[in-house]
Amino acid sequence: MDTDVAIIGAGPAGLALACALAGSGRTVTLLERAPEASIADPAFDGREIALTHRSQAILRDLGAWERIPAAEMAPLREAKVINGASPLALRFAPGGDEPLGRLVPNHLIRRALFEAMAAWGEARLLAGRAVTGLALGAKGAVVALDGGEEVSARVVVAADSRFSEARRRAGIGAQMLDFGRTMIVARVAHERPHGGVATEWFGHGQTIAMLPLAGDVSSVVLTLPPAKAERLMAMTPGAFAEEVARRYEGRLGAMRPAGTRHAYPLVATYAHRFAGRRFALLGDAAVGMHPVTAHGFNFGLSGAELLAREIRAAADPGHAAGLSRYAAAHRRATLPLFLATNAIGRLYSDDRAPARAVRAALIGAGAVLRPVRKAIVAGLMDAPARRSSGGALPLQASPPKA
Repeated sequence: MDTDVAIIGAGPAGLALACALAGSGRTVTLLERAPEASIADPAFDGREIALTHRSQAILRDLGAWERIPAAEMAPLREAKVINGASPLALRFAPGGDEPLGRLVPNHLIRRALFEAMAAWGEARLLAGRAVTGLALGAKGAVVALDGGEEVSARVVVAADSRFSEARRRAGIGAQMLDFGRTMIVARVAHERPHGGVATEWFGHGQTIAMLPLAGDVSSVVLTLPPAKAERLMAMTPGAFAEEVARRYEGRLGAMRPAGTRHAYPLVATYAHRFAGRRFALLGDAAVGMHPVTAHGFNFGLSGAELLAREIRAAADPGHAAGLSRYAAAHRRATLPLFLATNAIGRLYSDDRAPARAVRAALIGAGAVLRPVRKAIVAGLMDAPARRSSGGALPLQASPPKA
């Protein structure tokens, strides 16, 4: 089987790239080990994505945004960061009527992207097929599939998770940082309104974020050592909701379960290179972010936009110059925030007294320094200040993708 672009992984980044290449004249083939049914209608996985304004615009351009039910989009009107028992809180709010961003369930974004890809009708999907080999040559690449079939491509794009097998087959290493924590995500209903405000509280021995959803419902993101997380995952739904209310010190009143629970290991990754001969990395395979700054998913969408632009413009979609330009641009956009995010992650998971003191000082400074708050708000809203500020917003948006 021959194709111009072979995309390994039909997750959101891979699907976004396929949609972005519609009308380019390139033949596109997605290779996915999961069955097609699980891609066309993904199950709820607990993850709520904080989409920046730029990401919303990208999804509109791809034909996916209008496929997400409006009732499932929750405006993020303000974000608040609390450190321990300190009375100071760091608040982030936009200056106008537009919210900071919108929270949308991950599985609905994936479904919308699949529907958009199907509507374009130009990409071919080979689902339920595992990649067993990869050969990258000067003039083309060959992807081997289970069952003995081979796909010949002019360029191969790996979008198969932060633990990418394709990345390893291409001989590209990655920096991996295991934070030694597990994130539990679940929806809970509560008796007090959240007002569209997301709160992140760095308490002793835990980090707990409450992300505002439609109605009096929030997504709780609870970060704990693995042993403690296992205990909470073993609780009944009702007992878990009561435990969350207790840990959140009753700020939203009594709670009850409003969805299933999901646990994810907290591991960040950053590929040593984003491109090679006839090969490129996209999404979590390139950059797997700690979720504390709410940008990992957004980087996947912006990366797809960058890569599609280079593939469209080149006479040869796998030409080294175009792939190098993509890799350089994506690294410039992601590396500063990746490093800052990891520093934040380490600082806010450290319960030693010096780290708690530094957290208190940082939040205290941000609470009184208006330019700091404005720069961080611009980062989430994707305003021009994003590049200079790093866009670091301490807000748990989504656990890492497996």
